[in-house]
Amino acid sequence: MLPDALFRVFLSVGLLLVGLGTYRAINMLLLYKNRSQSARLERFKKGTPAILYFTTPDCAPCKTVQRPAINSLQGKLGEGRLQVIEVNAYDQPELAKTWGVMSVPTTFILDSQGTPRHVNHGATPASKLFEQISLVH
Repeated sequence: MLPDALFRVFLSVGLLLVGLGTYRAINMLLLYKNRSQSARLERFKKGTPAILYFTTPDCAPCKTVQRPAINSLQGKLGEGRLQVIEVNAYDQPELAKTWGVMSVPTTFILDSQGTPRHVNHGATPASKLFEQISLVH
């Protein structure tokens, strides 16, 4: 029989793996569900990858972390190589609901055809956004 402490470690690791697997599955389902949604984005222009950025005026992490990260990424990539479509989730709750946004900031990385390839819940550093954009560019 396993000692109590070892059993707890295995149980914790198992729960962690189940949680991570569930998180990945939900993200994949969300990306799959939204494949046709980009056609409904008025501001998306085919041919250039985009960040679809859901925010609100009173979101502190949006102002202090996410917006500076996006600005940094735009500066790094240069003019015309990245679209940023910012959506105020208060003003457009149906759009946020359609995309499955439950908290802000939430960012979707769209390839040049508008297909969502990555989703980030919460503030995402510029380095991760750059890596995701590089994969779809």
